[in-house]
Amino acid sequence: MATPKKNRKGLGRGLDSILPTNPPAKEPAKKASSPLGVSEIPIDQIETNPFQPRSKFDEDALKELSESIKVHGIIQPITVRKLSNKEYQLIAGERRLRASKLAKLKTVPAYIREANDEQMLEMALIENIQREDLNPIEIALSYQRMITELDLKQSELGEKVGKKRSSVTNYLRLLKLPEEIMLALKTKTISFGHGRTLIGVEDARQQLSLFDAIMEESLSVRQVEARVQALKEQGKEKTKAEKQAAPSSARIHLDEVEKNMEEKFGNRVVLAQKKDGRGEIRIPFSNTEDLNRILEILDL
Repeated sequence: MATPKKNRKGLGRGLDSILPTNPPAKEPAKKASSPLGVSEIPIDQIETNPFQPRSKFDEDALKELSESIKVHGIIQPITVRKLSNKEYQLIAGERRLRASKLAKLKTVPAYIREANDEQMLEMALIENIQREDLNPIEIALSYQRMITELDLKQSELGEKVGKKRSSVTNYLRLLKLPEEIMLALKTKTISFGHGRTLIGVEDARQQLSLFDAIMEESLSVRQVEARVQALKEQGKEKTKAEKQAAPSSARIHLDEVEKNMEEKFGNRVVLAQKKDGRGEIRIPFSNTEDLNRILEILDL
């Protein structure tokens, strides 16, 4: 992964701009099946992409694609890089490769490209991100992997995948949700819109409570947004009430003075102070003897 960072800006403009086709002279003439540089490569010479971010593939969808390939062949060639004379590594098109194996094909059409490890990772991630069948968590994990392994900022990542920085941020924040909610997003039980709205609630218990409501009441995204807003308003009112109820440092000091004076006089003492600093001290007495006792303590 030695590609300098300053050269990375050109890596998000499509596979052809990232990886130029090998010069025809480097490929044996018998492999060049068209002017576009597509070659028929034995399937058993192709190893899977070690940087492939997808770990699971829909078996039923693969079987359907396999049947289509049996009838129509592979319409879109896969993309590989050459490791040696009879060894290739897949860059893009793992579903097509898997389906071709199911269809018992011996060879597959492929574009042969030059790529280093960093480009392999980036292209594999971008190809998956651009697929419509990815769930929000898979997209978020792909974004996180690109940021970590390619040393990208969120704004740089946004440029590469054609998304606004705010969109990238929203996906990444999904990874902070409780496991139960992330699983629902992964299985598409709830939508990305639901997950994005739940992010707006900081407390995990409230997030899970809202998630339960979504599942039990089949809440729409707008309905969840309304409940999140209500929670925020409640939080503001609670904070305001707590601030009003909380004693100031000045009041705490007066309370301490009151306590000391009550111990000295043996009577209830009231200290009152206004915002401008003025105030009064009140020492209630129960009868003349009590008053004389207080005056004696004051040496009056």
